[in-house]
Amino acid sequence: MAEQVRRRLNEGLVGPLERPVLLWLAAHLPRSVTPDQLTVCGLFGSCLVFLGYLLSWRNPGFLWLANFGLIVNWFGDSLDGTLARYRRAERPRYGFFIDHTTDLFTQVLFACGLGLSPYIRFEIACLALITYLLFAVFTFVRMNVSGTLQISYNGFGPTEVRLGMILFNVWFFISPPSPIVTMWAPLSVADLAIMLTSVAAFIFLIIAVRVEARRLALEDAPRLGNSPEYQMQQGSVASEGNV
Repeated sequence: MAEQVRRRLNEGLVGPLERPVLLWLAAHLPRSVTPDQLTVCGLFGSCLVFLGYLLSWRNPGFLWLANFGLIVNWFGDSLDGTLARYRRAERPRYGFFIDHTTDLFTQVLFACGLGLSPYIRFEIACLALITYLLFAVFTFVRMNVSGTLQISYNGFGPTEVRLGMILFNVWFFISPPSPIVTMWAPLSVADLAIMLTSVAAFIFLIIAVRVEARRLALEDAPRLGNSPEYQMQQGSVASEGNV
């Protein structure tokens, strides 16, 4: 699958600011630092995020540990591929496998940590995780048929999600959202925001699937003349005409 990636599409809102920073960092990192080490660094950051959310039951100040973990995760996860490309040391299949596998573990740690914190219901955090996994599967399937690895959608990618989580953490620390009694369960404003965002993303995904299916239907139209069934049918008709 990695060999079929012909184009990486990342049009996140902060991309114009992020890309020069990543290139500068890649140019100034010591030669002893490797892309694999950065990948481990990113995964370590996600563990800090999980730990910060978990310990926020004890003290809200641990939310700053979660924010620090998000920055460490951004540093490692965003810079590993940039460093490999900068040094022209890409390993397409290996890098693709390691990068996206660690991304899956990272998102699980993010969601479980958030759901185990006192600020977001666990099922709401799982809904956000399901939404992410749906987009991940769609991205990989679409890449397999089009050769384009799309990193962001409607201006939102991994970096924008991390920034959103940092802002949420600051909000939780300054003014923890109070639960609102609903027909389903006590939900906070933060719960409702994540739930509505997940529903909107799910609707967008349905539209994106339909658009991609229509495009592929036009590009990959059925060729009846080449099918064995069609040729057998035409041969039978020709034989009957010669009788």
